[in-house]
Amino acid sequence: MTKPDEIAVEELTAETAKIELQRLAEDIARHDTLYHQNDAPEVSDAEYDALRNRNAAIEAQFPDLVREDSPSLRVGAVAAEKFDKVTHAVPMLSLSNAFNDEDVSEFCSRIRRFLNLPEDELLAMTAEPKIDGLSASLRYENGQLVSGATRGDGQVGENVTENLKTVKDIPHRLSGQGWPQVVEVRGEVYMTHADFTALNDRQAAAGKQAYVNPRNTAAGSLRQLDPAMTAARPLKFFAYAWGEMSEEPWTTQMGAVEQMAAWGFAINPQMKRCESVAQMLEVYRGIEEQRASLGYDIDGVVYKVDRLDWQRRLGFVSRAPRWATAHKFPAEKATTVLRDIEIQVGRTGALTPVAKLDPVTVGGVVVSNATLHNEDEIERKDVRIGDTVTIQRAGDVIPQVLGHVPERRPADATPFTFPDLCPACGSHAVRDHNAKTGKLDAVRRCTGGLICPAQAVERLKHFVSRNAYDIEGLGIKQIEAFYEDGLIQRLSDIFTLRQRDERSLKKLKDREGYGETSARNLFDAIDERRNVSLDRFIFALGMRHVGETTARLLARTYGTMEALNDALVAASDRENDAWADLVNIDGIGEVVAEAIVDFFAEGHNQEVLQALLAEVSPEPLEAVAAQSPVSGKTVVFTGSLEQMTRDEAKAMAERLGAKVAGSVSKKTDLVVAGPGAGSKLKKATDLGVEVTDEDGWFVLIGEA
Repeated sequence: MTKPDEIAVEELTAETAKIELQRLAEDIARHDTLYHQNDAPEVSDAEYDALRNRNAAIEAQFPDLVREDSPSLRVGAVAAEKFDKVTHAVPMLSLSNAFNDEDVSEFCSRIRRFLNLPEDELLAMTAEPKIDGLSASLRYENGQLVSGATRGDGQVGENVTENLKTVKDIPHRLSGQGWPQVVEVRGEVYMTHADFTALNDRQAAAGKQAYVNPRNTAAGSLRQLDPAMTAARPLKFFAYAWGEMSEEPWTTQMGAVEQMAAWGFAINPQMKRCESVAQMLEVYRGIEEQRASLGYDIDGVVYKVDRLDWQRRLGFVSRAPRWATAHKFPAEKATTVLRDIEIQVGRTGALTPVAKLDPVTVGGVVVSNATLHNEDEIERKDVRIGDTVTIQRAGDVIPQVLGHVPERRPADATPFTFPDLCPACGSHAVRDHNAKTGKLDAVRRCTGGLICPAQAVERLKHFVSRNAYDIEGLGIKQIEAFYEDGLIQRLSDIFTLRQRDERSLKKLKDREGYGETSARNLFDAIDERRNVSLDRFIFALGMRHVGETTARLLARTYGTMEALNDALVAASDRENDAWADLVNIDGIGEVVAEAIVDFFAEGHNQEVLQALLAEVSPEPLEAVAAQSPVSGKTVVFTGSLEQMTRDEAKAMAERLGAKVAGSVSKKTDLVVAGPGAGSKLKKATDLGVEVTDEDGWFVLIGEA
């Protein structure tokens, strides 16, 4: 029987695509935690990118199946605790990826459809090398550099101003005159191959360990606590974008970058303006041919819509602009020996096999671990311990195990037997039967639930993770230690720790690694997080299918935790209006709704939730675009829109803080009806809902 993860993307059915997207979301989430929160990645960048590549390809093929916890809705890494944090006035987002000529052509076609451009209208693009370094943002006021930050998670970065001032390519004062009062230039900090080699030569001469690759070395150099350490490293900077600007004295991407050059920044000489897909691909192939001689690492070419008014219309999806994409270079391959297959248990009980490899360098990245996805993948590829296996770096970032080399298989190698007992708690591990498809799920899961230490610890880790409660001093290592010692077993235990410590004979201050000050700081940090925003609280609960985007959507829709809980408990009756209201939220389908309602209907979950709410008070999410006339209102678009596409209308409404619904109900505040509006318009009239046309919409929002 062919399994979902061995089927080419274009051959997947809706059912198999759904199964595969679930597997990918869980694998990528685990690696995000290891890399961004633990600083202990188990896989190389190439293997990680391979997972993201397949996820993106499936989502492009099945846009209706995009999960709310999809990796495509996340960006970057959270700011490290050792640096002060900088909130970006304009988010620093990631890029979508293209991997072949067809992807590039489709990228341009999507833009034409979104903007409703005729085929004969020029759609110009800029094309430039995608530098493999660390993104940074530089803020200038009246021409003077006042702060510099890393991208972080896209919203909040690390303040590395003094370190960035040591980079020779970064001017402390802008050249020329007449600059906008506020100028925020963005670009990439990197290290050349020659400088990297010289640095490693100095390391060897001093008897010190060599660095792995230029990208990681540049990133580590910029994030030193001592600026003198950064200054000792030969870092460089290319400018290619901007964030907050008090004014924009340009109308095109190309013009903006040329202006940055006039201000004293280094810009990439390979950047070109293209007027067709053919020209874009010609630039891509030219840069690919020069890749080895450029003298610095790149992993693709970035295309951006040249006209800035079109960029503004196109806007953003959750983690990336619609007007830009990264065309990645082909994969690189290597072979190594598979020494072991380790089974890891995730937060949801999923058993994931991880290949433990003899370290091998693939395209400059040392790889020692690779996911094998599930037992079907192992069986299909007939991968055995002791095999020599082929590793591929897809998108020049993440490696994957392609298969074994038959002629190099040891005589005593035997097929791997996947365990049917959880290695963490000994409970049965089973594969659920999908009633709709009649097939077994690809993932085997522990049935131990809350008694399984692997799941309990992972739930607690998720709760305190950076995008959830983010409690300073209570990270993954502390959670593991506190759980093992019985100090924290349930979520509410975190917030009763101080009280219980006061009664305990063994004080936290007496534990190894703690003292009176550090213990008090931890207790204070916990108390400071008793009032996180509602979206963080919802995300922290770790519900299936509920990522940050869905958590934010629920927080905005229901306003308070009490209202959310009441509505979702009521929604367990599928005939109740509460269920209809939930499913009617644009962005929440029946699969997600079922998971959310099942969570709140479970008595044990309610017990845990109420115990937690006795200790914390989630705060209502601040309204987006609070000054907007449609902020907080529920809007329905119907009929043929003539001045904007449906996607553009939805994006505009959400940007203004409105909630876009798919159908009209008594809770609808406004219906925007174009020509051909039918049943939705009639229902709005029957219910007395306010109705306007496109012209009225633009008048209402002040853009007429």
